[in-house]
Amino acid sequence: MPSKFDKIYTEVVGILNTKISEDLSYHSTAHTLYVLDKAMYIAEKTGVTKKELFLIKLAALYHDIGFINGIENHEKESCKIAKRSLKKFGISKTDIDKILGMIMATQIPQSPKTMLEKIVADADLEYLGTKNFKAFADLLFKEKKFQDKKLTRSAWNKIQKDFILSHHYHTAYCKRYKAFRKMRNLEML
Repeated sequence: MPSKFDKIYTEVVGILNTKISEDLSYHSTAHTLYVLDKAMYIAEKTGVTKKELFLIKLAALYHDIGFINGIENHEKESCKIAKRSLKKFGISKTDIDKILGMIMATQIPQSPKTMLEKIVADADLEYLGTKNFKAFADLLFKEKKFQDKKLTRSAWNKIQKDFILSHHYHTAYCKRYKAFRKMRNLEML
């Protein structure tokens, strides 16, 4: 018998697979699953409880589902969708509030307050400090180029440089293991 998380996972991935725009080359189902994986990994390195891990996983799953309704204010849309859906699955109001806080913590500029919010925020931008940075950045460029036909590669590189310079990780794990690679990626740009 599938667990509660498995049922929610199946529903969210099904929604993303059928309703997310194909023009979103970066903010796709694959991105959501990547963030889920990284959130679980960072949470493990941080030492959260089983219950906290469950909430982190739910926040990671729902963090970008709002893109099915458009780009603008997608975090708030994600919260609306998550709140409706999670009530249906019997998640308590207290836990839903924590999940919504984690979703909003991914909004740029990030300002997570709790450890759980810091984990999900770092998972969302973990790619900045990886060897796969260029591949992810290229997907995001393709997505932004679709939205703004005049966007050039040099303008995009400047946006990326400015973003990396303004960004900082929030968890001890990402500060220790991702910040250095992030600065190497900045040099590459």
